[in-house]
Amino acid sequence: MIFCSHTPLKLSEVQQCLNEMFDANVPEEDIEKAIQALMSRYENEQYAFEINKSAGGYQFLTKPAYQASIGILLKQQSKRRLSNSAMETLSIIAYKQPVTKNEVEQIRGVNCDYSIQKLLEKELIEIRGKADTIGRPLIYGTSSRFMEYFGINDLKELPTIKDFAEEEMPSETED
Repeated sequence: MIFCSHTPLKLSEVQQCLNEMFDANVPEEDIEKAIQALMSRYENEQYAFEINKSAGGYQFLTKPAYQASIGILLKQQSKRRLSNSAMETLSIIAYKQPVTKNEVEQIRGVNCDYSIQKLLEKELIEIRGKADTIGRPLIYGTSSRFMEYFGINDLKELPTIKDFAEEEMPSETED
């Protein structure tokens, strides 16, 4: 099931399928053990792929050692890439959510209609409701597809300002 799913498959989804297939209740612990066994099996160097936990589910992905060849393929599929403006808009939504389009535009200083529309089309953000302010503007937040796209399980895994500050600090060397 994990192999044929194009998105991370949650334990509950696997359990539902197995319960229906065997017309019995398959314990979640048994499913977790089976997934762990598969993960161990595919750690072997003979496999170019592995099972990865992402966005609260499990998915087969190519191993990092094959990144260069996959990179070439991804360049050819550049339609999936995000423009700088879309990435800026997405970053603001990710860090400030829930947020309205007007709040994003105040931070960016430009109109964000196009970027927000593209992010909605790519299902990286979703409408979370309407604000209780004048005009009842839409409120946006990131989606589970966002987690999958960036390979994270929780928004807490997003880099912090401190992470960027540490990267920019020059290392001290002794003379």
